Amino acid sequence: MLDKLNIVKNRFDEVNDLIIQPDIISDQKRYVALTKEYKDLKDLMDKREEYVELTANLEEAQEILADGSDPDMVEMAQMQLDEAKEAIPKLEEEIRMMMIPKDPEDAKNAVMEIRAGTGGDEASIFAGDLYRMYEKYCSSKGWSTNVVDTSHGTSGGYKEIIFEVNGDDVYGILKFEAGVHRVQRVPQTETQGRVHTSAATVMVLPEAEEFDVQLDMSEVRIERTTSTGPGGQSVNTTYSAIKLHHEPTGMIVSCQDEKSSHKNLEKALKVLRSRLYEIELAKKMEADSAKRKSMVSSGDRSAKIRTYNYSQGRVTDHRINLTLYDLDNIINGDIQKILDELQLVHNTEKMQMNDDGI
Repeated sequence: MLDKLNIVKNRFDEVNDLIIQPDIISDQKRYVALTKEYKDLKDLMDKREEYVELTANLEEAQEILADGSDPDMVEMAQMQLDEAKEAIPKLEEEIRMMMIPKDPEDAKNAVMEIRAGTGGDEASIFAGDLYRMYEKYCSSKGWSTNVVDTSHGTSGGYKEIIFEVNGDDVYGILKFEAGVHRVQRVPQTETQGRVHTSAATVMVLPEAEEFDVQLDMSEVRIERTTSTGPGGQSVNTTYSAIKLHHEPTGMIVSCQDEKSSHKNLEKALKVLRSRLYEIELAKKMEADSAKRKSMVSSGDRSAKIRTYNYSQGRVTDHRINLTLYDLDNIINGDIQKILDELQLVHNTEKMQMNDDGI
């Protein structure tokens, strides 16, 4: 373990020297990447210091016990040895988790898309509930959300809503939310008191920068229209709404949230790049699946990942068989405990893969 940590320390020292170099500081993209790497390595170096101290205590205690000449020292050494033997395996496990290679996409911002599925008006209302759940969760993390486009349901909620999430390690945390979310409850419009099952699909895309996707604008047809919607200030008579048609894939992206045509175009291009980037990522994941199949990170849009049962106050994540009777708090944005469990399973799988030499 110490040999591996010493290799990491060499890289930490190298990064520590690089981030103070003037040419690095002037290269914003590289400076940000190195600063992020420095922060991750610094956390690992703190654990290295703790590990070095514990192993030194273990060796010292073994030497005193082997000598055995001072009964008082022997008693203290035995306590020190027992503490070190208990702490070292736990610390090694923690370090192994921290040394798992991170997905480069994890540090990116995200574009989230929520679409109402089966269930008619109730599905649209549920899509709205999910959007508010994520909005509150993001707010609690200090992340900002920015709506790109919406299609409102006839009885509330959304047929579709697309929004950006900006912050630290957004995609790495929210990617586990991709899939089909199902709700079981009595709809407001139900007069017989019967429980209905509805669904909504959540997509989570890593936000693609211009250097991630080479977008040929000659293949993009831009359509400018007037904004439409339920009324109010967001609707105007100028041609500010943008619809992009990506000819090679047939992909269509709309944005009318901003009053400026330029800003709507900027947002729409960001979503288009992210969707195209997702296609490339999907190809890579398909290739990787020959090596392993991750239970929690597939992001399969057709996979039912979670059920929200209102009559029982229950939320069940089907990928890891986790059931929590805390629906009110969860639907109000307290989803961290679910995400932590998903991350733990994901990291355990990756650690097993590394141990197997895959």
